Amino acid sequence: MTDARIPTVRLGENGPEVGIQGLGCMGMSFAYGPTDAGQARAALERALELGVTLYDTADAYGAGENERFLSPFFTAHREEVVIATKFALSIPQDDPTKRIIRNDAPYIREAVEASLKRLDVDVIDLYYMHRRDVNVPIEETVGTMAELVREGKVKYLGLSEVTADELRAAHAVHPIAAVQSEWSLFSRDIEAKVVPAARDLGVALVPYSPLGRGFLTGSFTHAEQELTADDFRRHQPRFTGANATANAALLEPIRAIAEAHDATLGQIALAWVQQRATIDALPVVPIPGTRKPGRVAENVAATAVVLTDEELSRLEHIAAKVAGERYADMAFTSAGRE
Repeated sequence: MTDARIPTVRLGENGPEVGIQGLGCMGMSFAYGPTDAGQARAALERALELGVTLYDTADAYGAGENERFLSPFFTAHREEVVIATKFALSIPQDDPTKRIIRNDAPYIREAVEASLKRLDVDVIDLYYMHRRDVNVPIEETVGTMAELVREGKVKYLGLSEVTADELRAAHAVHPIAAVQSEWSLFSRDIEAKVVPAARDLGVALVPYSPLGRGFLTGSFTHAEQELTADDFRRHQPRFTGANATANAALLEPIRAIAEAHDATLGQIALAWVQQRATIDALPVVPIPGTRKPGRVAENVAATAVVLTDEELSRLEHIAAKVAGERYADMAFTSAGRE
């Protein structure tokens, strides 16, 4: 691995230019158990050195704590980074499996002001609707978001976990730079409708959990047995019980390809996602999450791995064999509404 910076790509037709891999920052202070703050800060700096410029957070991650944690880094590198954060989702502390979703205008305005204050910035580069409240017309939600752009509080708009029809309706109100959805060797539901819609509209895809929340790296097999009590993966169906055992067996072709490339399992999983940009002919900027500088370098190195057609064929059918849904409640995902 050299320290050469990764290439860049534009999010949307008129969006920001970012490195072809971003960094998911949620786990630095939320959801994945204890964090070494020093290592997490070193990971942020290492990512920037390697050309990672898109940093992803949300107000829901630790009830604003993640935004506060990232603020000093953003302040120190404001002209070098693209800050992406989100509104619309609350996660009750006493039940991490539940979701409270709001898309109404008063809530959006309250949320953006709170995020600006926690981040200690004058403008948010990329502001996402985190989840869709089906009781509020998406045209109204995006209309309010567009007002934030005109007021100079937000530069570009994004949506997370929306259907193809929702994306088209939103884009008709105001250009959408990026759609964020789960996309990995284990999660491919967006390929049927969302990806084609994004390509048609000139919208970028920002895959979250491209490493299957760490499962695709082989770092754990059974969440209930191996992860700490405060790790929310213990509540996800794919990582528990018989599902976890069945899914672990699906890593074998990834492992074989990794050996052929002298790479890690995670690098092959990431290379597959990065290669979707070529396969599906649209910008794709995955945001793998990590809290360690060494893992950042490993993940970035995956941008140089090119899988052959034969290797892609061997990986093609993994998703169809995955046991369990990606969330206990799929109603708030795009797949739950398509």
